[in-house]
Amino acid sequence: MVETLEKGKTGTSLLNASDRSGKFLTFSLGEEGYGIEILKVQEIIGLMKITRIPRIPHYICGVINLRGKVIPVIDLRKRFEMTDIVDSDRNCIIVVNVSRDGTILTIGLLVDQVAEVLDLGSEQIEPPPSFGNSVETKFIFGVGKVEEKVLMLLEVDDILSADEISQATTLTHSPEAKNTDQE
Repeated sequence: MVETLEKGKTGTSLLNASDRSGKFLTFSLGEEGYGIEILKVQEIIGLMKITRIPRIPHYICGVINLRGKVIPVIDLRKRFEMTDIVDSDRNCIIVVNVSRDGTILTIGLLVDQVAEVLDLGSEQIEPPPSFGNSVETKFIFGVGKVEEKVLMLLEVDDILSADEISQATTLTHSPEAKNTDQE
């Protein structure tokens, strides 16, 4: 699903990490913890039938039909070049709204399991560490510190590049996507 933003509104990526305090939905990929701003989350759904589409990047699982809307699903493990795991009953899809260049795209993020919603203050969020130019980290806007744990706080709008968002938008309008079963 694609919508257009009102003129004058900006994405959250323009804010500093310390200005990003608020509520975050936390989830895990393996042993690692991640968080995304709760305002970007539309809903959390259980794992459902994903229709595979040929000749797409390996980290795009395919599309789902969510109450009549075709939504591309991104496997975050594959997107972050992590090893695959066997699907379990804890796997789920976080449906988020991604904003890029005045367009909102609804996508699903396949994760190992959702943990909880945390309220992080600015003192609990630090900028991401610098790894030099060879490591792409633009999709990480900060590192959350919760007791002894560290959470990578993701910039949902930057998980996919502009080309990948365009490709995901194309997926939702492909003939294969239109033939998905109603859920």
